[in-house]
This record gives sequence, C-alpha cells and structure tokens, in this order.
Amino acid sequence: MAEPRTASYGSWASPITSDLIVASSIGLGDVLLDGRDIYWLEARPQEQGRSVVVGCPRGGQSTDVAPPVPPNAQGAFNVRTRVHEYGGGAYLVSEGVVYFCNDADQRLYRQEGKHAPIPITEAPRQPKGLRYADGVMDAARRRMIWVCEDHQTGSAQPINKLVDIPLDGSRPHRTLVSGNDFYAAPRLSPDTTRLAWLEWRHPNMPWDGTELWVGRFAADGGIADKRKVAGGDIESICQPEWSPDGVLYFVSDRSGWWNLYRIAGDPLSSDGENEAVYPLSAEFGSAQWGFRPSRYAFASPQHLVCSFSRDGSASLAAIDLDTLAITLIASEFSEIGSLRAEAEHVYFVGASSTHFPAIVKLALGSGEAVVLKQSNRQDTQVYHGYLSTAQPIEFPTENGQAAFGLFYPPVNNDFVASAHELPPLIVRSHGGPTSAFSSAIDWSVQYWTSRGFAVLNVNYGGSTGYGRAYRERLRGKWGIVDVDDCVNGAKYLAASGKVDGKRMAIRGGSAGGYTTLCALTFRDVFATGASYYGISDLEALAKDTHKFESRYLDGLIGPYPARRNLYVARSPIHFADRLSVPIAFFQGAEDAIVPPNQAEAMVAVLKAKGLPFQYLLFDGEQHGFRRAQTIRRTLDAELYFYSTFLSGTKLAFAVEP
Repeated sequence: MAEPRTASYGSWASPITSDLIVASSIGLGDVLLDGRDIYWLEARPQEQGRSVVVGCPRGGQSTDVAPPVPPNAQGAFNVRTRVHEYGGGAYLVSEGVVYFCNDADQRLYRQEGKHAPIPITEAPRQPKGLRYADGVMDAARRRMIWVCEDHQTGSAQPINKLVDIPLDGSRPHRTLVSGNDFYAAPRLSPDTTRLAWLEWRHPNMPWDGTELWVGRFAADGGIADKRKVAGGDIESICQPEWSPDGVLYFVSDRSGWWNLYRIAGDPLSSDGENEAVYPLSAEFGSAQWGFRPSRYAFASPQHLVCSFSRDGSASLAAIDLDTLAITLIASEFSEIGSLRAEAEHVYFVGASSTHFPAIVKLALGSGEAVVLKQSNRQDTQVYHGYLSTAQPIEFPTENGQAAFGLFYPPVNNDFVASAHELPPLIVRSHGGPTSAFSSAIDWSVQYWTSRGFAVLNVNYGGSTGYGRAYRERLRGKWGIVDVDDCVNGAKYLAASGKVDGKRMAIRGGSAGGYTTLCALTFRDVFATGASYYGISDLEALAKDTHKFESRYLDGLIGPYPARRNLYVARSPIHFADRLSVPIAFFQGAEDAIVPPNQAEAMVAVLKAKGLPFQYLLFDGEQHGFRRAQTIRRTLDAELYFYSTFLSGTKLAFAVEP
C-alpha cells in the first residue's frame, strides 16, 4: 500500500465523486404488504427523479409495477402525490392490483399486471386540481378512502377532506369527512364498520396538535356519527392503526415523548379509555411532513413490532399486547422506518453507519436479516478507507442548555495533512426545521469528509428525536435558537482543536437554508456558505407559500401580520448590507414551497454590493432536487465554490465549476 501524500485539508482527491453518488443511489420508502408480497417505492435520480412502485413476491425477484416506459418518453409514470406539496402515501395495493397517484396530473390510476394503467378519478378542471394521498382499501364496499386536496373550489386555499373512490372509477369521488383544515391517516377497522382518522386546524402543524377521530359507517357508506377520541391543540397524535382484533392504537406525545397508546373499549363510547402501551423517554413517532409514516405494525393480535429512537439511534422491539412486556430485537440498523409486519417477519427501511438504506426482511424467530433491495449499489467495504463515522457530540449553547450534533472528521487513506494544519469545517443545518440528522451513512457527508473537510450535522433546538420540550425550543425563536446552536457547535469544535475556526462554512436546504442565511448575515463566524432553496424573506414566505405551511410561521415566529416586526427583524434580505462573505445559491425553478424569488432577491443585493456569489437555477426541479444531473452539478459547484473562497483549500484535481 502506497504511503499517503501530504496535501492540505479540503484539497484531497476522492473516489467518492458526484458521478458515483448519482449513478449508484436510489431512494427507498413507503413499504406495503399485500398478502405474501411486499411493495415499496423507489425514487430514481437517473430516470429524471421519477418514483416507481416495485413489487417482490415471497421468495421471488423484485420487478417494477409501473409500466416499463422509457423515462424520457412522453407519458412515463411518476408515482408521486402533491398533497401538502411534500406528499407521501402515493399508492395502495390490494390483491395484486396497484392504485397510484401520477405526478403529471395527480389522478389516481389502477394498474393490473402488465396492462396499461387506467385512470379512475375524474380529470381535473385545472392542472393537478384534485390530489390524493394516504389511501386505505374498503374492499367490502368496493371502494377506497383517500385524503383529497381540492384546488378547484375557487377558495383562496385548497379544501382538504376525506373522500371515497370506487375501485372501477364509475363515479366521481364522494366527500365523507370535511370542515377542518387538514386530514390524514384514514384507517379502516378490521370489521369494516368504523373509520379512524387524524385532523387538525390552522395554525397547528401536525407535530403541534392533532385530533384522533372515529366514525361509524352508515348503510350507504357515509359517516353516520363520529367522535373525537384523543388529541387537541397541545397534543400531537400520529400513526393510528387498528389491531387485527379491532383495538385502536396510536402514537401521542402527551407525556413529552411520542409514545404508543391504545383505547381500551369502544372508541365511540365514553367508556373507551386511553392506555399507555409502554411508557418510555423515547420517540415512537416523528414529525409528519409526509403521509403514512410507520414505526409500528402488528405481527398478530397479541404481538406488535415497533421501532423507537433515543439519543439519535433507533431500536427494534416486540411488545406482548397481553402483558405489555417488551423484548428488544437485535439489529445492526440504527435508523428504521416504514415498518410493516406479518406473523413471521418484519419489513422496514433500515440504515446504519456502515449500511446504506435498504429494504430489509427480518425473521422474528431467528433474527436473521435479509436485504431485499439496497439504495446504493456500492459496497461500503470497497470505500472503507474513505468513510468517516459519526461521532455524537453534546455541546453547550445559550441559556445554560445543551444541543446535539454528529461530528465527522476527515478520512482518506491516500492523503494526510501537515501536522500543524486543522481541517476546514462544513456545518450542515437540516430542513424542517423539525427534521433531524441521523448517524446512517450518507454519501453527501462522505463526499466532503473524503476530501479533507470536517462535517458537523447539527440537531439544533427544534429538531425531532429528543422529546417535545426540545422540539419546542424553537417556538417563537426560529432564526435565533437554530442559529445559536449551529454557531455554538462550530465554536465548540474549534475550541476543542478539532477544526480550523477561521475556515468554517455553513450550508443547508429549505429551512436549513434560512438558518444558513441568518448565520451568514447576523453572525461573523463563517467564512462562506451555501443555501439550497433557502428562505431569505420571512414576510414573503408568509404571503407566498402553500396551504400546509401557510400558518407554520405563527408558531416559529409569531402571528402575521400582528408580529410583522419580527418577520422583518429576522429576514436576512433586510440586512443584506451586513453580509461580507461569498454565498452560493441553488434553486429549483418550479419550487412552490420556497419560490425562486426568495433566492433572486438575495442575489440582487449581493450583486449590488459587489460580493462574490453563485446562483444556479434548475428547470424542472421543485423543492428538493431529484434529478441526477442536478445533484451532480450542485455538489461539484459547491465544492468549486469552497475551493475558491474558503482559504487554503485549493483543489489538487479538476472539478467542474
């Protein structure tokens, strides 16, 4: 093995290239079971970012369920719903028939075997005017029940409701439940007599306060009577599910943590009481940005399999529903989601610091895990000498509190830096802002660490996974607490001698882009940064965003326009004259959540000031980049930008600017 070469941190050549990342990676999620068959959704950057339903019979090979239309051909299907813009729950499977929402028109289609998909919902009067998500099968009545978002009513905002749709598409959808601002998770009882669902109202987000309702079906299939059985404005409920014997379970954060509960007795009766299944200072749920999250499932009427996270790592467990005893299931995965179960196996999307996300089948008896599909074709062992492992850190922040992060030191077997040099640092601020970073392996981290950059993923106050109190640190304090924690995490590493305090950058997307721009505008800690579809003008966002997030800022900042002064005071665009460092901007031209005018307003100020900047606008991209060429271009452009403006990181190899 050759001796490593000496070169400055940040300039190392790496085999983990942008081409490797986009060529070998797909997104995996939304696992469903249909009898003995398993299905999941694959997001494919190499196919223009489209998502495909993939099916795998027990013991067989996985195949695409969507028609094998060339991805560039007119009419290629993309399984994606735009409800709430973030989507999720875009398909349903029953007896081998797949029903899915197509991105191009947002209609529901029925796919039987190799036959061409047939639309079963009406053509909207305006493009994507009727959208559907999170469906459940009601086979006894030959119909499905879906969340519907209707953009055709003439109202200022779309109308959300629960609707039924006949399997053969013989009539338009019928409204079952309406009147509140949002709906999610319609779930049919095993005896098909009742429906459970979630609903909530402005200004709450689903992680703030939701309500769990149960309704009884009338003879005509409508809802005859209904009752709120749990939840309210200060209790977040998610993931309602009926057990095989008809008991209603759900996840609630009433204890300060998202824990499992069940209703003992009839939910429509006053005798139905909420009972904690297994109280624990851990999270059995997560922020409901998308539809159909799943952290638990029933293996039988007596046994439930679940995953819960604590200290940034997930565990797998089985709960005896008679005794409520819990048994941990040994697993090598530290991130577990989209969990489904049957008598002998549990299926989930699992990942760890050494395993890319994969569809996993785990035998409940032996604990043997089999990977059905990996999100990445690359063997991590091949790149062992170039992979950095997350080091969880806890660091002091404002008001005597502590915040959390994951630190990744530079790793590359081919290079070393001189003994007197410390690595530059890239601080990453996640989106949401209620999301969270996990310790699972991520090419977008290794891309940087293998080139000699250190990376800090900050789970600032407001992140999920640490209980409701930690999540609510951000209430009324967005642009303050998140920025404080990112700044203090960077300072902590610099003071610890792990990074060069004069060569620190910050980057983030969406809400993380806002944190990035605030840190670069209002603080003098970072030498440069990159904003991916980030927010620069809170007031513009409050006026010009979609329904799901249209009142989100009430909790993060304050009611608008009553607290307009806070919106102005925390918007980087109004203080751009304070900027003194270069910034890169990456933006999707079709972004309905953070429109391009947010980035362009900031770029105009930088240009007027004569400050260096980079602005790349990508046609066909929305909020979050999905296309291979976009992902490749932005990674390399960001690297080139840092090599130019982060002192001392001149590249020892060529990269496209």
